Amino acid sequence: MNKVVKNVEEALKGIEDNMTLMVGGFGLCGIPENSIAHLVKMETKGLTCISNNAGVDDFGLGLLLQKKQIKKMIASYVGENAEFERQMLSGELEVDLIPQGSLAERCRAGGAGIPAFYTPTGYGTEVAEGKEVRVYNGKPHILEEALTADFAIVKAWKGDTEGNLIYKETARNFNPMMAMAGKITVAEVEELVPAGELDPNYIHTPGIFVQRIFQGEKFEKRIEQRTTRKRD
Repeated sequence: MNKVVKNVEEALKGIEDNMTLMVGGFGLCGIPENSIAHLVKMETKGLTCISNNAGVDDFGLGLLLQKKQIKKMIASYVGENAEFERQMLSGELEVDLIPQGSLAERCRAGGAGIPAFYTPTGYGTEVAEGKEVRVYNGKPHILEEALTADFAIVKAWKGDTEGNLIYKETARNFNPMMAMAGKITVAEVEELVPAGELDPNYIHTPGIFVQRIFQGEKFEKRIEQRTTRKRD
């Protein structure tokens, strides 16, 4: 089944105000740059975004925060985004901070059809407030519910016309589990190849989880924190 759409406009068709979006990436690594830029142009409001963090002030999901298009962030940390921090502390933005491993597993569980799971992570902290607790092997665990989204937007290195995806190294991060958990999953790729060209042994996300795929026009791949050694 050919899942290729001609451009980002067609790929994001159907995203409306007040929807929940999963957005792949870790900081600025492996984020769907073209899709985020187009969401800014769409001026969609009231979004709930599930992502590891919100990029930086002037790139990634930080662009949506600047335009006040996000009403709630479900993330694992504030990161390098001063505007994210400001909106959270001022009460302008609703924020649900989740331990990073729990966030990843809640997305994976959503994609696997598992409604909830128990984890020891967060027990005895604010994370556990209002959640059911059970003891397993003598250790308290809290109940965490799975996460799903109206749209999951991910970025891959290579993809084929049937939606099979390969991520490159650390840019894999949150992308595979989020690709599984969207009602509609959109994949933007650096390289789009014919079906059958990808080695099945190296496919990270099978095409059955992807409804739309397109080749991005450009990828800046900005470095969030550049650390270099002084020359001798």
